[in-house]
Amino acid sequence: MALIHICVVLALLLAADASAADDPSQREIRFAVAAQFPPFQSRDPQGQLVGLNIELGNALCVQLNARCIWVDQVLAEDFISLEARKFDAIMGIAPTSQRQRWVGFTDNLYPFTTRLVARRMSNLQPRVKSLKGKRVGVLLGSNREAFARSMWAPNGVIVKSFWLNNELVSSLKAGEIDATLQGTVEIREALLDTEDGHDFDFVGPAISSELLGDGVAIAVRKPDTALRNELNCALEQLKQSGEYQRIIQPYRLDAVPAEH
Repeated sequence: MALIHICVVLALLLAADASAADDPSQREIRFAVAAQFPPFQSRDPQGQLVGLNIELGNALCVQLNARCIWVDQVLAEDFISLEARKFDAIMGIAPTSQRQRWVGFTDNLYPFTTRLVARRMSNLQPRVKSLKGKRVGVLLGSNREAFARSMWAPNGVIVKSFWLNNELVSSLKAGEIDATLQGTVEIREALLDTEDGHDFDFVGPAISSELLGDGVAIAVRKPDTALRNELNCALEQLKQSGEYQRIIQPYRLDAVPAEH
């Protein structure tokens, strides 16, 4: 209830600001995004940013009477540039315990599940005993890379990092790595729901760890509590209006892989 009351007050203030301003679109929120991870954020054939995080960010800006400015980054976890005010927030990043030392986070935008993916008949499990001596692919700079290098690599698991998910998937299909640690939604789109994914599947249970987190949020500078509160309120309002559900529904966040 407290959040709802705060949101009402902020909504009234935003409405007053919008009516008083000659051009309310002048207010900008600069979101950093690494546009390499479909279906969350990527570029379509025309070069336009598309994906779940882009849709949610644009909807939040509309709710806040602001204009979204998207700043494409090589790495999502660019906290130095955030502190240097090259942008205002980082869209679509897991609020892990390590990251919370450096930045603040909004409420989770949506849940995020991490799974190990390998060939169906591999008998691999997401445990050190099963993966010792095996090659596990992860995306460079991701929370899965941090987890694998911290928890698995010191115990004999060979962790290989890739810039792009399509490069990682190609290596998995070619047998150059034995498995990949992935978010369920992105690996479904990149492999499991495609014709090439017939021989691959999730193996073992989902993995839980503070190094992985369990959701995706927006990172802001720690002192920037006003922006964080505004974004949280806008998110709550999107949920109350039904717009949030309309945006996330096509992405099948809780779906299982398609049958082959």
